[in-house]
Amino acid sequence: MNEIVQDYIEDYIRGLIPKGNPLLEAFRIKAIADEIPIIHSEVQNYIEILIKSRNIKSILEIGTAVGYSASVFVNAMGPQGQIDTIERSFKMVSQADENIEKLGMSDQVNLILGDALEKIETLDKTYDMIFLDGAKAHYIHLLDACLRCLKPGGVLVSDNVLFKGMIASNALVIRRKITIVKRMREYLLAISNHPQLLTTILPLGDGLAVSWMKE
Repeated sequence: MNEIVQDYIEDYIRGLIPKGNPLLEAFRIKAIADEIPIIHSEVQNYIEILIKSRNIKSILEIGTAVGYSASVFVNAMGPQGQIDTIERSFKMVSQADENIEKLGMSDQVNLILGDALEKIETLDKTYDMIFLDGAKAHYIHLLDACLRCLKPGGVLVSDNVLFKGMIASNALVIRRKITIVKRMREYLLAISNHPQLLTTILPLGDGLAVSWMKE
């Protein structure tokens, strides 16, 4: 159990989500078998709805890993969608490149190797959606740059913001995770009270924050 939602509720919700693209489903199963952290099924389902309902066509992702979420987002956006995704691990970028090529999505995914704190400062475009799924302790440090890159009316989606329940309860905090917890709490306070944002925190997966940039 992830301390956020009871296992039986999680399992029931996930059981209701129909299988989608078979290639993506095979990708998901392999990533889980390889113990690669990927977005939870219910989080994926929610973001797919968000992308389609808001007609999102451009996304910046922080934290590529093996390219699973980027592939899911491209599939949801359709052939006109484009995603820039930043990853600091050369090994992960190489795997993501291979996986995305196998799916025939290379023309829609721009892989950027490097530290997100540095690379995001070099971007000179804006996006319909930004997906934060990198190092949790750096969310607060990336906020200003993310808002600069987000279009008015766009959405900032931040994953794993409840961090196994530790963010909401000191009783669950592991000592070696104290810095992450403090910074994530700071981040959630910032996006919840930011004058440019309207934010909601959802108990999906390991916690999902969705922030709308006021127009």
